[in-house]
Amino acid sequence: MKKTAILVGACVIVLIASWTYAAQTDPLLGRWWNEEKDAQIEIYTCDGKYCGRIAWLKEPYYPANDPKGMAGKPKVDRENPNPALRTRPTLGLNLLSGFTRTGNNLWENGTIYNPREGKTYKCKITMENWDKIKVRGFIGISLIGKTQYWTRVK
Repeated sequence: MKKTAILVGACVIVLIASWTYAAQTDPLLGRWWNEEKDAQIEIYTCDGKYCGRIAWLKEPYYPANDPKGMAGKPKVDRENPNPALRTRPTLGLNLLSGFTRTGNNLWENGTIYNPREGKTYKCKITMENWDKIKVRGFIGISLIGKTQYWTRVK
């Protein structure tokens, strides 16, 4: 009976260790709060790269005083420069695409889409620590851009 308990305990420890190792080898994966804390972005792998989509919105519907007459309707990608894409839902929308891990705490060569203005920017992501990433969107070179700090959803 004791041998069985020891074996089960060892299996549990191995499982927990493997999950911890998997998480540590891919620290970018998971859900992140944007800086305003009005959205959660889920970062996941896609076609061998890293992508991210809006997984949760604090306000998924347009407010009663919406200037474009969409009060009470689910938010859509209405600022997109492509008219064919303006009706796609904001919830589930891909914001991050094409990132590759280029360093220990660095992901580059990707883009970030800002649905509030309908623009796409080059982007790099730097892991500040386990619970904080620096997301830098820019035009051309990294000096001309904007930085946000996202925090891991607990």
